[in-house]
Amino acid sequence: MDWIGIGVIIIGIAFLILVFLLIKPLNKLTGVIAGLKGTTDNLPQQVSDITSEVKTTISSTRDTLNQVTEQTKKLSPIFTIIQNAGEATRDLASHMAFLAEKMKSKSTSGSTFVERNNLEGIYGAVTLGYMMYQHTNTKKSDNR
Repeated sequence: MDWIGIGVIIIGIAFLILVFLLIKPLNKLTGVIAGLKGTTDNLPQQVSDITSEVKTTISSTRDTLNQVTEQTKKLSPIFTIIQNAGEATRDLASHMAFLAEKMKSKSTSGSTFVERNNLEGIYGAVTLGYMMYQHTNTKKSDNR
């Protein structure tokens, strides 16, 4: 039993030396864990602050999008008017071009006379006047 007692004492002394060697690293580890605890204690408040800022930002974005939607709804009739005016202008231009071509083809002297005397503008003005005259007459007949 003497040898067992001596073995236990040697093992105890080895553990005692190990404890003395590990005191300094364990104290440093304790400091790191305490710092980590201090950091994580503030974490819930920081997360709460961030989520409240995100909620405010999302709310502001939603309000801005609602305002843009309302303004777009207000502008929609204007875009419709612009579209209608564009279609009317296109119809008018195509009708004028058709009438000008028709009058040009009906001219008895031929197109060389028109080109030689620079009368293309006059044809356009006459066509416009004729078209307006026809349009006025059709409106008067529609109103009766």
